[in-house]
Amino acid sequence: MTTLPSSAKIVIVGGGIVGCSVAYHLGAMGITDVILLERHKLTSGSTWHAAGLVGQLRTSANITQLLGHSVALYDRLEAETGLATGWKRNGGLRLACNAERWTEVKRQATTAHSFGLEMHLLSPKEAQDLWPIMTVDDVVGAAFLPTDGQANPSDIAQALAKGARMKGVTIAEDIEVTGFEIVDGRVRAIETAQGRIGTEKIVLCAGQWTRALAKRAGVNVPLVSVQHQYLITERIAGVPRSLPTLRDPDRLTYYKEEVGGLVMGGYEPNPMPWAVDGLPEGFHFGLLDTNADHLEPIMQLALGRVPALETAGIKQFINGPESFTPDGNFILGEAPEVRGLFVGAGFNAFGIASGGGAGMALAEWVAKGEAPFDLWPVDIRRFGRNHLDDGIVRTRTLEAYAKHYTMAWPFEEYNSVRPLRRSPLYDTLKASGACFGEKLGWERPNWFADAAAGETPRDDYTYGRQNWFAAVGREHAACRERVALFDQTSFAKFMMTGRDAEAALSWICANEIAKPPGSLTYTQMLNARGGIECDLTVARLAEDRFYIVTGTGVATHDFHWIARSIPAGLDATLTDVTSGYAVLALMGPRARDVLSPVTNDDVSNAAFPFGTVRKLHVAGAEAFALRVTYVGELGWELHVPVEFARTVYDALMAAGQPHGIANAGYRAIESLRLEKGYRAWGSDIGPDHSPLVAGLGWAVKLKSGRPFLGREAIAAQKARPLPRLMAGFLVDPSVVLLGRETIYRNGTRCGWLSSGGFGYTLGKSIGYGYVRNTDGVTPDYVMSGAYELEVASEKVPATAFLTPPYDPGMIRVKV
Repeated sequence: MTTLPSSAKIVIVGGGIVGCSVAYHLGAMGITDVILLERHKLTSGSTWHAAGLVGQLRTSANITQLLGHSVALYDRLEAETGLATGWKRNGGLRLACNAERWTEVKRQATTAHSFGLEMHLLSPKEAQDLWPIMTVDDVVGAAFLPTDGQANPSDIAQALAKGARMKGVTIAEDIEVTGFEIVDGRVRAIETAQGRIGTEKIVLCAGQWTRALAKRAGVNVPLVSVQHQYLITERIAGVPRSLPTLRDPDRLTYYKEEVGGLVMGGYEPNPMPWAVDGLPEGFHFGLLDTNADHLEPIMQLALGRVPALETAGIKQFINGPESFTPDGNFILGEAPEVRGLFVGAGFNAFGIASGGGAGMALAEWVAKGEAPFDLWPVDIRRFGRNHLDDGIVRTRTLEAYAKHYTMAWPFEEYNSVRPLRRSPLYDTLKASGACFGEKLGWERPNWFADAAAGETPRDDYTYGRQNWFAAVGREHAACRERVALFDQTSFAKFMMTGRDAEAALSWICANEIAKPPGSLTYTQMLNARGGIECDLTVARLAEDRFYIVTGTGVATHDFHWIARSIPAGLDATLTDVTSGYAVLALMGPRARDVLSPVTNDDVSNAAFPFGTVRKLHVAGAEAFALRVTYVGELGWELHVPVEFARTVYDALMAAGQPHGIANAGYRAIESLRLEKGYRAWGSDIGPDHSPLVAGLGWAVKLKSGRPFLGREAIAAQKARPLPRLMAGFLVDPSVVLLGRETIYRNGTRCGWLSSGGFGYTLGKSIGYGYVRNTDGVTPDYVMSGAYELEVASEKVPATAFLTPPYDPGMIRVKV
């Protein structure tokens, strides 16, 4: 029996590929006071039965980079450790069997070019030359990534474990974790069947056991177990060892070479959950019974692609449960509930592809207290209150599993467990033709259908202009020309109170918030590298009271960032008040004409200027009125207690009828903000981008001399040439921009679009992205270039701009 230490700097729980990778990378950083605890034997959870395909391309540049780290690590791991890994760079092939899928693949090829990843578009014959045992009668085209590959999962994990030991990390098998010691919201120790280990940091990499284990520490990890089946054949004539991996999404299947035969599996539309009532004791190196009836439809689809499967001998059927998440992305990072408790789990059957890079990123996060780069797509803080219930998590996760190989449509919404979180206006807006989207469980009106025009409030997906395009154009015009009313109740809203609230926020905020009550400040909150962690609005209600408004999807992230950044010893308390207030945003040149009749308060520009907050009495309700905009027009956000929301809405709509008021949704907001050049966190800006490169330097109090988090990094960046600068691009209205399109300056790739859409007032498609140059980027450099955008693998001319093309002088906003 292993003798456990009484303490360790870092304790890793779980000996699958991710846990072993974290241990390896911590050791590589010279951190050796680390112990990895495995409840049974290394790889005995789900790693040992993983299929082992390694693909790299994702919709995020940083996640693609992370998977690229896996490939680079696997390239050298066998030589470094002396253990075979089964790793080979045999490339990856992806098929397209209809026009829309071919468009998707061509856009994926453009994304690969944007991110610097080699990807080639092939004809059906060229694809067949690489994969000669398949039929291609229905294939329209294919894409080939030569740096993708495959590995033996157990061997890779064992090599990582050996590498960790070689670097001084301890690995202990047959150690069951029984609990955690948490004091004042921080990790203090981990309890095992063999005793207590004092520690400041715990890393949970326990696969499908992570959710239940984390609950013992009061941490929510939204993942569930799903059965995943595949088969392994005997040798098949014509299958070389160098055969690329193959993904055939229109047939829901994947393949890899295995000792001269094939591994074939798929993602069925009716997945089977497992361990609904909890994971069984003693499930080590375990498999489930094969469900032949469930596998049969996938098998029939595979036979149409690979006829040789019909006569091939079957060596083994595998039904191995794995952990999946509600959005199909894995989970990394420090848990917002407990400091010092980190998670790396929920890898959705691509843990082998992710393992090397995820282990590197999580090791750095644990060691240094922050992620090495922006990992928002996989950050644990992307989840919220709607992910606490096991049944809801399971239902949404099964839907995400079923979408694994379906078309990844632009603007696609999930359908399960809806509606869940509803504004008080939900039924009213639904009756008015609202087509709702969902974010963090909130139902939000995306657009409004006109029944009289024969429109139905339903999204019809395509890579071209979708069925809501004209409806959003009407809402856009209403806001630009008249007045529109937006239900933005889903905004996350926090209250910071206490005698030191100003001091706390002055440290956390990059912009100046130390202003008199009634002031409203748009600000970023920065990390120590000067990157943008939060992008929000701070309203000062009193000397000791601030009201903070931020985006729906970042509610958990931003609350966690602000709360953990309050300097020790300050009297400042952060409270989430999201559920207490509905938000009605009244926007457009006639907004004042609509608001004035429903309040006795003076809302003239002199009495209520832009950038201020006041209490107003609106239709009998007391509201926080914020004179702010994200659409580039005169307007107010009215934050009212939820029980008054319907009354205020009815009064505004009645007062607005003579002025042509219209309901409007989030897709109109997106179009409006693109024309005005407003940035979106999570796409245009984030932890890797400073306000200086984002064109937001005007919102940083650098000249004030006041200290704030990230100040030193911003000052240092300001003193040298910027590595990139955000620019906007206009292209022909027939071109559909979605984001990730490649930017070419004078014929040379220099970046990609972070966001894209259509500007109805301008009559052009609009995109934003960073222009990069190793020698530095200035405004003159940006504007002196000739630009093209690669869209679905074709280049189109583009016109760059730095000044917003709509109302650059902010005249309409400040009237």
